[in-house]
Amino acid sequence: MTFFLPISPPAAADDDGVSEYLTAAEEAISEGDYLRASSEYANAAQRSSSAEVAQEATRFAHNYSFDKDALKSAKRWVKLDKTSDEALLYLAISELRNGDIRGSRNSFRKILERGEPPADKRLVSLLRFLSDEDPQDADALMRQLSSPYKDSAYANYAAAVLALYAGDSDEAAARSKLATELKPDWLEPHLLYARSLLMGGDQDAAIDYTARLVGDTADPDPEARLELAVMYLSAGRDDDALSQVNQVLLEQPNRSDALRLMAIINFRLENLDAAWQDFEDLLASGHYTMDALYYMARIADHRGEYQRAIALYVKVIDGDNAVASQRRVGGILAEQDKFDDALRHLEDFGSKHPAYAVEMFQAQAQFLASEDRFDEALEYFDLAVAYRPDSEGTLLGKGELLLRMDRVDDSISVYREAVSRWPDSAMSLNALGYTLADRTDKHKEAEKLIKKALKLDPESPAIIDSYGWVLYRQGRYEKALAELERAYQFMEDPEIASHIIEVLLAMGREPEAVERLTDAEELWPESPLLERIREQVAPDE
Repeated sequence: MTFFLPISPPAAADDDGVSEYLTAAEEAISEGDYLRASSEYANAAQRSSSAEVAQEATRFAHNYSFDKDALKSAKRWVKLDKTSDEALLYLAISELRNGDIRGSRNSFRKILERGEPPADKRLVSLLRFLSDEDPQDADALMRQLSSPYKDSAYANYAAAVLALYAGDSDEAAARSKLATELKPDWLEPHLLYARSLLMGGDQDAAIDYTARLVGDTADPDPEARLELAVMYLSAGRDDDALSQVNQVLLEQPNRSDALRLMAIINFRLENLDAAWQDFEDLLASGHYTMDALYYMARIADHRGEYQRAIALYVKVIDGDNAVASQRRVGGILAEQDKFDDALRHLEDFGSKHPAYAVEMFQAQAQFLASEDRFDEALEYFDLAVAYRPDSEGTLLGKGELLLRMDRVDDSISVYREAVSRWPDSAMSLNALGYTLADRTDKHKEAEKLIKKALKLDPESPAIIDSYGWVLYRQGRYEKALAELERAYQFMEDPEIASHIIEVLLAMGREPEAVERLTDAEELWPESPLLERIREQVAPDE
């Protein structure tokens, strides 16, 4: 979410020891301890009668995603300045991030009731804030907010957008279809309906619907053409996509969104010279700057122009590709034996761009782990967990690192904590189940956990592989092999291949195992898993 303003120096203290807290916060910032700084700012906000102090405390905590501090300070800010829409918006988002759907709904309803346009129409304007939040929570919230406006095209459209964001393509299709009936001339719900069909797996119907939107009018809307182009891309029909984009640019040569799509298509088709020129033009337009820089960096990277690639990647400071760009800078520097420079770059980026601080901690941890500097890596993971105590992925990452350090009991403890906190997460259940199956003799418990994960995500190749592996560890080889082969059909992967080979060896089917190993080695010649099995099969080779 980017509605907050840049952080400014904290307002002057006014009472009750506020200055001490503000000074402590500033000292913590200078030491890079942003978590402590957030806590000190929150304490200052509670004791100050100044809305400005609460405002700065809220913004700081929100900027670093310290959600509990942000909620605490936002409540104080709203109490001190009841007329501030910004304060109420921060409060609504903070409540949502802390799992208080009801509180968030009430705060958003107050926002909707203020000013113009009508509340149902203003629901659409909330999408730019909610689309950055947890998909399931945002969907649940919008369903409640839109409930009073069942006959509003705007409310149904807003609900459809977030339903699709949460992966509920059926709800999205139903809501967007209703919006098209309530307001037939509004294009956006039609396009969203087509997207819902696509996400629901009916690619042909989605393309046909969008193509009719383009073909049924004498002067097709460029938005429909671009949507059709995207759908052609998803179907691998790049030439058809290019044709639609070309038509848009022929009619409106200054459309930056069409130019962006043209550039991406050329990039996909490996027309790198044309793509580079397109992205340069896009950069000159002042639109989609981060996308242009990212793809130009990738082109330079592909060409082996590493210094140019780094110079471009470091400018990708926002958006979906910011983290990947900075990781790649670190990767290039590490490949050049500038490992300390790589770590320093990631640290500096996290300091300058606090929204990505945790991702940079994790990147540093992974770089250190790749060099077997596990103790240092663990320090960064501990920082990441402290910064994001409610992040399941961060906690699981720490568990995985502990496992690499052969601290099996500690790893299992972390995974158990994850399962306790997220009991319906297939990811946590599988992490604990697989580890118990692979590194302990608690196979019955492992099977129970993995089966629960499978119910939650029945087509996950990783979980199917875990199920096959626990069956193998129990000596149920035939069923294990069937499950592992099923996992491999979903996803060809060296770990799944190594599991299949080990089961075949256990079943006494050595010639078949050797054949599968040879095939796998052709696909993944650098796999340490396959190398270990090769040493078992032919130790003298």
